[in-house]
Amino acid sequence: MTSAKRIPVCIRLARWVLRPAFRGIFRLISNVRISGVEHIPKEGAYLIAVNHVSLYDPPLVMAFWPSAAEAAGAADVWQRPGQSLLVRWYGVIPVHRYEYDRSALQTIQTALDGGRPLMIMPEGGRSHAPGMRRAEPGIAYIVEKTLIPVVPVGVSGTTDDFFQRAIRGGRPSVYMTIGEPLYLPPIDGKGEARRLARQRNADLIMTHIAALLPFEYRGVYADPTKLAA
Repeated sequence: MTSAKRIPVCIRLARWVLRPAFRGIFRLISNVRISGVEHIPKEGAYLIAVNHVSLYDPPLVMAFWPSAAEAAGAADVWQRPGQSLLVRWYGVIPVHRYEYDRSALQTIQTALDGGRPLMIMPEGGRSHAPGMRRAEPGIAYIVEKTLIPVVPVGVSGTTDDFFQRAIRGGRPSVYMTIGEPLYLPPIDGKGEARRLARQRNADLIMTHIAALLPFEYRGVYADPTKLAA
């Protein structure tokens, strides 16, 4: 196991400022509806698995989660003005998508070894419209190595036009629905069989997220039987 490290003071201070600031912003410009908080584990490490429609999803979840959870995000965000400052200040773990990122996995392992929850978007990127895309198997790999539970979270209302609707005075409603913790089946086999088993576990997580969302947000997980076929 990787030895757990303490969170730097500057990041803890930034989170202390950013989380209430974003809570205030969301509450000011929208109607925030959160349910299922009772399902969140009281202690220990776990993954927060969230569907990803737009750039508003991560700050919504991070702002309203009961504790200052760790987060992993696509490394290309670090090249975007504005967003790059927020992810650096918060201490988000950069992950290179669609490849084996050993450094990111070690950092994630360290955070989880410290007993801290960590948010991850299994789709690997934004869908930009209601309708989930198929998950990448990376989340299943993390669970395989750590044996921690996954807390599924369904977010809706945070489409790309959310801010435009909000500043026009519409006060759009955004929803964060938290499901019960999920323990994944063990991974067996080698090579391709192991890769397929990880994909099945990633799909299992997504079907639990889909069950928390309106039908139009479920995308490829609207009918899991077709996906399995």
